Amino acid sequence: MRAHLQRTREFLFSPRAWKARAVFWIGAGVVGATAVAFAEASERAHLLLKKLVAFSPYAPLLVAPAGFVAVAWITRRWFRGAEGSGIPQSIVALESGRTDVRDALLSLRVAAGKMALTLVGLLCGASIGREGPTVHIGAAIMYSLGRFAHFPAHVLDRGLILAGGSAGIAAAFNTPLAGIVFAIEEMSRSFEERNSGTMLTAVLLAGFTALAIQGYYSYFGRTEAFIPPLQAWLPVVACGVLGGLLGGLFSTGIIWGGRALRPLMSRWPLWVAAGCGLLVGLMGLASGGVTYGTGYEEARGLVTGAAGAAPEFAFLKLGATLASYWSGIPGGIFAPSLATGAGFGALLVPWFDAPAGAIVVLGMVGYFAGVVQTPITAFVIVMEMTLGTQLTLPLMATAFIGSGTSKLVCPTPIYRALARNFRPDRVLVPAGGRTTGEGRRP
Repeated sequence: MRAHLQRTREFLFSPRAWKARAVFWIGAGVVGATAVAFAEASERAHLLLKKLVAFSPYAPLLVAPAGFVAVAWITRRWFRGAEGSGIPQSIVALESGRTDVRDALLSLRVAAGKMALTLVGLLCGASIGREGPTVHIGAAIMYSLGRFAHFPAHVLDRGLILAGGSAGIAAAFNTPLAGIVFAIEEMSRSFEERNSGTMLTAVLLAGFTALAIQGYYSYFGRTEAFIPPLQAWLPVVACGVLGGLLGGLFSTGIIWGGRALRPLMSRWPLWVAAGCGLLVGLMGLASGGVTYGTGYEEARGLVTGAAGAAPEFAFLKLGATLASYWSGIPGGIFAPSLATGAGFGALLVPWFDAPAGAIVVLGMVGYFAGVVQTPITAFVIVMEMTLGTQLTLPLMATAFIGSGTSKLVCPTPIYRALARNFRPDRVLVPAGGRTTGEGRRP
């Protein structure tokens, strides 16, 4: 009893404990504010690119290769560990017991480089997203502040990294439930009671900070579409099976395509980046410019019914995202995959006697679940981003079918496969150091 009272007094009145709480609360708020700033800067970068395309649709054929080369060189020279999505790095840091690995992957220097270089990539027309990088940045902020506050080892071990990553997703998409589910389903693959309060508090504080700055909004607007239960099973199966297969093929392309390019990346990384940039420019030219950037506007137009999409949009967007990732520049696949899924759903609309918006959303969740193979995260994030609560059960069923189907062509989940490329021997290299493949994709 006396020991319990002593622990309670320390919890309530210890200056060290309150210092740790203050740093944690401030950190969660900083993650939310950073996510909002990142989103605003991403939008401005895309608007600048649209002006360039309006001036000359051929300009990206020069800007994209040159920009990809510059970003790839800067990343390899000064920000090793900032490549790609950022979610694989967060997973490695979460699961590694080595402080030096975490310090290398979750430094504030890497986080700052991640943000800046992702913005440059978007300005150059790369088909990348900011959500994966926001997870990386959030984890880096929380981890770095935790070390400053001298948090207990068990909190630094997993809690702060999980909290930062989940807060990043929640603030980036305005999807608090998805942030929590993503941290449990993808990053930790388990739910630990001692970290649950840390993670939930971070999500709430980051989410409130984001809402205070930019107000309430739904990422993809609102869909009022509804499918009666007796009519839903066929679209659910079709979107789940076909979307899952397409998403699995995309993930396989990311993993195995990167492995095939590894010898070239070792010898001529900048030439590979230039070639990938040229491919992105060509696909943007073929699509009329709609494959550049995150794909947010195209997906939102399809979900709300405000705009349509050409039949080839989904496949060109898929190809542009593959090329962007293979190039070695920082940038995520969340938003481009959602846009590809929306375009895929639009292709299926004529097949069914059902509201177009509903089929688009089901196609989005089927494809996205096939890419990430985390079905709960997939249907929660799409439901929150579209306010499609009336489609909860069809979304859930489609996500589980899509995830299961994807495993037929991509047995290893994409982020787990990509995490293997951030082994200690590949990330513990001095800035500007030379090795034969550190921190690269497969």
